[in-house]
Amino acid sequence: MLPCRAFFTADDFGLSTAVNAGIEQAYRAGVLRGASLMVAGAAVGDAVARARRMPGLRVGLHLVLVEGPAVLAPAEIPALVRADGRFSSEQVRLGFRYFFRPGIRRQLAAEIRAQFAAFAATGLTLAHVDAHKHMHLHPTVGRLLLKIGREFGLKRVRVPREPPALMAACGVPATPGSRAMAAWCAVLRGQVRRAGLASPDAVFGLAWSGHMTEEKLLRLIPRLPEGENEIYFHPAAARDATVAALMPDYEHTGELAALCSPAVRQALAGRDVAWD
Repeated sequence: MLPCRAFFTADDFGLSTAVNAGIEQAYRAGVLRGASLMVAGAAVGDAVARARRMPGLRVGLHLVLVEGPAVLAPAEIPALVRADGRFSSEQVRLGFRYFFRPGIRRQLAAEIRAQFAAFAATGLTLAHVDAHKHMHLHPTVGRLLLKIGREFGLKRVRVPREPPALMAACGVPATPGSRAMAAWCAVLRGQVRRAGLASPDAVFGLAWSGHMTEEKLLRLIPRLPEGENEIYFHPAAARDATVAALMPDYEHTGELAALCSPAVRQALAGRDVAWD
């Protein structure tokens, strides 16, 4: 029988100082042990400084290829971003363009490489890679991420496989969308394994994205499967203008409270889940 492990991570490190402060608080006073860095985020410098003060925090790259800022200038990747240097939020449209247009794929590869290089320039150890809005589930993005990432020492990739049957036991019925997500995850997991890289056995945070509150965690923890489980969050110390504009319905402070909850620690101990 395999032991049950939980690895608590936070996305959007570097998005704003409120997000960064929430991540630091969740690490120092809670169960958070990993964070994914947006290297073109407005508060990336603050995030890197905090990470250096928290050597036990495992920091990875949060690759942004949709709904966020690029590293390269618009003139270098004109087919990817708007004049303001930001990617569109139209994920499906971007996916078709990434798949069918070779010229765009060359620009895509350049931007992915630039984001890995920007992470390397921080001096932090690359613990893992995932992608904003799980854009690396796109086969073209996944292939480029793995190829380029290995050049930068990549060893671990989040494959956001949230088991539909387990979530149904938590009160979240399986949907065509969740089943399609599971199929795309199978493709990415195959790419990751063929590249010789590691990934979690299961990932939680999709169905309840932005709403990983204490109540949700206490429902999930007793049902965690054997093996390695990643549970990801979007904590923030406050709802500043940035998070309110980009994620108006997310419970950022509620997720922070869940990560620092004594009841969550007790549930992990009661289930004999290793997390630290």
